[in-house]
Formats: sequence, structure tokens, C-alpha cells
Amino acid sequence: MFRRQLVARGETLVLLIRTALELLGSFSGVIALIYLLDPLARRIGLLDHPGGRKDHAAPTPVTGGLAIALGTMIPALLLTEVTPQLLGLGLAAAVLIITGVIDDLKDLRWQYRILAQIVAALCIVMVGDVKVEAIGPVFGLGQMALGSLSIPFTVLATVGLINALNMADGLDGLAGSMALCALVMLIAGSIYSGNAELTHGLTVLAGALAGFLALNMRTPWRKRAYVFLGNSGSAYLGLVIAWAAFRLTQNPDHPVTPVLAPFLIAPPVIDCLVLIVKRLRQGRSPFAADRTHAHHLMLDAGYTPTGVVLFMVVVSCGLGLLAGLALLANVPIPVFAPVFLLITGMWLWLSIRAGRATALFTALRRLVTREPAPVPPRAQTAPEPGEAPRS
Repeated sequence: MFRRQLVARGETLVLLIRTALELLGSFSGVIALIYLLDPLARRIGLLDHPGGRKDHAAPTPVTGGLAIALGTMIPALLLTEVTPQLLGLGLAAAVLIITGVIDDLKDLRWQYRILAQIVAALCIVMVGDVKVEAIGPVFGLGQMALGSLSIPFTVLATVGLINALNMADGLDGLAGSMALCALVMLIAGSIYSGNAELTHGLTVLAGALAGFLALNMRTPWRKRAYVFLGNSGSAYLGLVIAWAAFRLTQNPDHPVTPVLAPFLIAPPVIDCLVLIVKRLRQGRSPFAADRTHAHHLMLDAGYTPTGVVLFMVVVSCGLGLLAGLALLANVPIPVFAPVFLLITGMWLWLSIRAGRATALFTALRRLVTREPAPVPPRAQTAPEPGEAPRS
């Protein structure tokens, strides 16, 4: 008995050491790659220039996503067994990285970006056989197999998540922080379900993303981001999160209910869905640029960029944690989809009038910072005849 306990403790220690080395290695490796890619970015013009809706002060490299992809996919393909699932992910990532770099250089039309995203999604389905085959008892009708709708549903979910994360990439540290929140919750889910292989892969990506955020987040000692994620980066992160969610929820050996997936990265997904509805109501393209994102409304309400990121992190982790606790508390599965739709509908109602959402964010900011509400100026009344005017 004592010997078995020693063996178990030794295995736990080895696992902790391995995890720490994975995190440290990917963290430092991505930071090194970002600095190594900087001269190349400036030479070929892989930069985001200030102007228009962009408030950064100087041209900034958009090689953060490229560094993350190189720092995670190359070691995975070289140092681990190349399974069909990993090969499909690698091909999909290559399609998105190449398209993203071209987009950052030449500003591709959105139709070409969507086409590349569809091709990437088909890579993980056709090559890796990673797809959504069942969505669980979402409506209380038992396990719902998608059958012939499996591939279209997987493609739609993948493309949707990629664009949701891309739309969140409008503020230093925001898209990366949302992706890191999702990765941490996916890691927790894979540990809970006993999926060690997925746990290690996501841990490496989380370390790499943390390395990027160390150079992308605004801090007291760095007022602006040193590097941006770029379109290639947001697309790569969205792809991997979708792929990991499919692997986690569609694995019969390590089952996690699919209804949990939308709650793992809820703020970007909800904001994306609401923006598409609002733009279509206005007769505009769903991919038209504007300043009606949730983070823009928060900036208008007086939040700092770092304050917006911290607020979104709390909301994202809070929703994911509450959903996970609800599952552990045996809340009926059919409750989750209506709750998600209710949250989405509430945000649509709030944000359809920008002033309404801004007022709410302003009230929340004053509540947290204990800032007193402004006192309206006292109305001046006309003096009575013979009375001296009031000063």
C-alpha cells in the first residue's frame, strides 16, 4: 500500500514537472520568436499602421500569431506522434497562417478569408476526422446525432469561432486573453475527463499564448503593445480552440457534454452573433468594420483598455465556471441552450442602443471604483424684482 502511494506521488511529481517545463518552454520560445521575427516584419512591411479606428502610436509588427503557431505546431509535428487528427490540424493551420499573413500584408476581401476558413475546417474534418457528430440532449430529446449535417455543422462552428475571436482582436490583449481563458477551461475539462494527450497539447499552447500576452498587454512599464496578434493569429487560435472543443466533447472515451462548449468563450461569440444581427438589420455586411463592439462601448463608458480586458476576463471565466458548476450540480442539460440564448438576447437588447449599453457599463465602473455619480448643475432661477442676482 505504502509503495503504491509512493509510486502515485512520484507520477504526480513527474506530471507537474513536465507541465511546468512545457509552460516555461513554450512561454520563452514564443517570446524569442517574436523578437526574431521583428526585423523580418519591418523589412517586408508586416506591420499594422496607425490611423482610422486604430489608436496605436507607431507601426507595430503583426507577427504574434505567427510566432505562436511556429512555436506550437512545429514542435508538435516533429516531437510527437503525427496522428491523423494532428495532421489535419497542421494542414488547417498552414492554410490560415498563410492566408492571414497575406491578409495582413494586402488586406484581402472578406470573401477570400471565409473561403480559407472553410478549407481549413474541411482539413480537420476530412484529414483528421475531427467533427461534431452529436450535440447531446440539448432539447431533452436524448443524444442528437447530426448524421449528414455533421460536416456542415462543424464547418459553420469552426468558421464562426474564428471570426468571433477575430472581431475581439480590436484592443491590446483582448483576443489573446479571451483565448487564454478558453484554453484554461478546456485544460480543466480535459483533466477532469482524463484526456492526458489533449491536456499536454493545450498546456503548451497556453504557455505560448501567455508569452505573446507578455508583449501584447498594456502594463505600467509599457504603455503600448510591442506586437499584435494579426489576422493569422486570431484565426489560428480560433481554429485550435474549435478543434480542441470538438476533440473534448466528441470523444466517447473522455466524454464532456457539448452544451458546455459555447460557455467556454462566451463573450466573443455572443458579441459576434449580436453584431451580425445588428448589421443585417441595418442592411450592411456582417463583416463591415465599425465601433459597436462591446469593448468599444466600454471604452466610451470610460474604461481603460486594460480595464476592458480585465472585465472581459472576469465575465468569460465567470460564465464558464458557472456552467461547469451547473453541470456538476446536475442541472438538466436542456437548460443550457436557452440560458445561452437568453444572455445573447439580453446583450442584443442592451447594445441595439449604444447609449443604453454605455450607461450600464458606466454604472458598473462607478460601482467597482466607488466613483460618485456626477451631480447635475443646479438650475438658475430668475431673481425676484428688487432682489440681487445670485452669484
